[in-house]
Amino acid sequence: MQNKSTIYQLTTCAIMTALMCILGPMSIPIGPIPVSFTNFVIFLAVYLLGTKGATISYLIYLLLGTVGLPVFSGYAGGLAKLAGPTGGYLVSFILLTLISGIIMKKFHANAIITMIGMTIGMVVSYLFGTVWFVLQMQCSVWYALTVCVFPFILVDLIKIFVAVGLGKSIRLALSKAKLLPQE
Repeated sequence: MQNKSTIYQLTTCAIMTALMCILGPMSIPIGPIPVSFTNFVIFLAVYLLGTKGATISYLIYLLLGTVGLPVFSGYAGGLAKLAGPTGGYLVSFILLTLISGIIMKKFHANAIITMIGMTIGMVVSYLFGTVWFVLQMQCSVWYALTVCVFPFILVDLIKIFVAVGLGKSIRLALSKAKLLPQE
């Protein structure tokens, strides 16, 4: 059974990384910073893979973008994007993944607690990314919040809700197909 679990974990990590690479660059412009689907895939990865698998998937995605593949929002890539004003949000998604996964595991994937954990992870991500943005842009915290956080709160809450709902359905289907490791 160990081999089946390892194959599942490797395959799902690869699939989630690929999904981040496909959906991450797609964005909806709503102002200077577009809505990206990267965190949606992170939420889904956390639900399907847990902390370790989701973190590995995201780190691979981040590495691919950092070396220049156009996988970041707006089909951008490279170290300049990561080191730029909005790069803090990309880095902060590591914290989002860890916090969400740890809370989800601690409360045995209870949907409500998982959504709260993902929300807490998102708040930490907002804080980290906003500090980075303020330091890079030499702007006020209020400006950073109005450009980088406030327009995204509702959309991110919807992403969390959809990811948990979709994640539950996918986990149920994978469990029925005996493709999930036994917990």
